[in-house]
Amino acid sequence: MKRTGALTIVLLIVLGAIVGAFVETALATTGRPILIPPITLAVALALIGVLIVVLALPIRRTVRKKTATPIDPFYATRILMLAKASALSGALIAGFAGGAIAYLLTRSVIGVGSVAAVSATIVGAGLLLAGGLVAEELCRVPPGSDDDDDEDTGAPPVTVSH
Repeated sequence: MKRTGALTIVLLIVLGAIVGAFVETALATTGRPILIPPITLAVALALIGVLIVVLALPIRRTVRKKTATPIDPFYATRILMLAKASALSGALIAGFAGGAIAYLLTRSVIGVGSVAAVSATIVGAGLLLAGGLVAEELCRVPPGSDDDDDEDTGAPPVTVSH
């Protein structure tokens, strides 16, 4: 699996910001209340980001120390998928909150509580994004440490030509 690239993250942040600003504008123009995320969302996002890193640490320890206890491949795959999903969703949520704060700051009357809540969401989403990227790095296997390499078995490399 490829690592999450910077271009993907930037594109998701921009996409989220566009959608966030559009949704807030559409809600306000139709007379509905705009979306202001609760502070608990920011706390939950930050805690999930920290939890993902904590869950990835045993994988890192086992790979680096090359202990006799093998890594459960299903556990490692689940943590890696969770890390990638967290990085992508953290970027998208941070972008959405960025679009919402851009909308709020362009209004003539600014609610300080609203700006603080959306700012906290940006920080929480940033921590989720960072936690996902760190966990991806912790789950990375060093090159040449696979047990089923072609060099280890003595088999010739398989090439496919069309």
